[in-house]
Amino acid sequence: MNEKDWVILQTIFEERNISKAAEKLYISQPALTYRLQQLEREFDTMIVARGKRGVEFTPQGEYLAQYARNMILQYRNTKEYLQNLDKEIRGSLRIGVSGIFARYELPAILKEFIEQYPNVEVIVKTGWSVEISHMLHKEEVHLGIVRGNYFWQEEKYLFHEEPMIIVSKKPITDLKELPKIPRVNYETDQTQKTLIDNWWEETFDQPPTITMEVDRIDTCKEMVLMGLGYAILPSICLKEDEDVHKIKLTNKNNKLLTRNTWLLYRERSLSLSAVNAFVDFLKTSQKERKSRI
Repeated sequence: MNEKDWVILQTIFEERNISKAAEKLYISQPALTYRLQQLEREFDTMIVARGKRGVEFTPQGEYLAQYARNMILQYRNTKEYLQNLDKEIRGSLRIGVSGIFARYELPAILKEFIEQYPNVEVIVKTGWSVEISHMLHKEEVHLGIVRGNYFWQEEKYLFHEEPMIIVSKKPITDLKELPKIPRVNYETDQTQKTLIDNWWEETFDQPPTITMEVDRIDTCKEMVLMGLGYAILPSICLKEDEDVHKIKLTNKNNKLLTRNTWLLYRERSLSLSAVNAFVDFLKTSQKERKSRI
């Protein structure tokens, strides 16, 4: 059993489907099935039971899949440690990033970082913030950039804070009329949904008039730009020159409602030069941005 076998077992365990695992691994399904059968012969045990809906791991198979995951982590950590023994900043940097932050902020950050540290290989995974949190806990990434407040016992740094904004094509002169105006809603994570819902319940005694439900914040914004309704958006997705009207959300105490972006990581990860360089880079760039405001 070698590194390729560890990856094969881990991928099948994650996908629970031979066809999807083969596609993810860029190998043919027969080749993957053949290698799985070889592993079963090698260990003289059934690893998976095949059914109509995919595969289910036997207790022995689950043990081997956990072993494979541990070996992948150990191999990766060993490789990164050896790369870090010299003084040069290089090696792999694995980042988990909230999808919306990856869309609007990350490209410019990575461009500048890679220009400064060309020997660092940056590996990015995007998703909902709750998914990034899970990646961190499973040590699939060195650090995570999440939006909203998530439980994390180790290092946590408030990287970005922005207001939530009512956005409309035509000016909304009286907020009391907001429940009667068509609203465009979009799929978002639970922390932002809760923030908006709590503000609404605190401000109004009737539900919003939601006329459109879309799956992406970009689609929602385009609907607003076409005058099809208003939306409540984080300012990260808005440009200064866009022809829209904006009202910042405030609570009953006239305090701004903000959306926080956090940088999460383990202190021990800072022993890796690439991770330490990226954390310092983000903190420095944030201070420079604040000084320009």
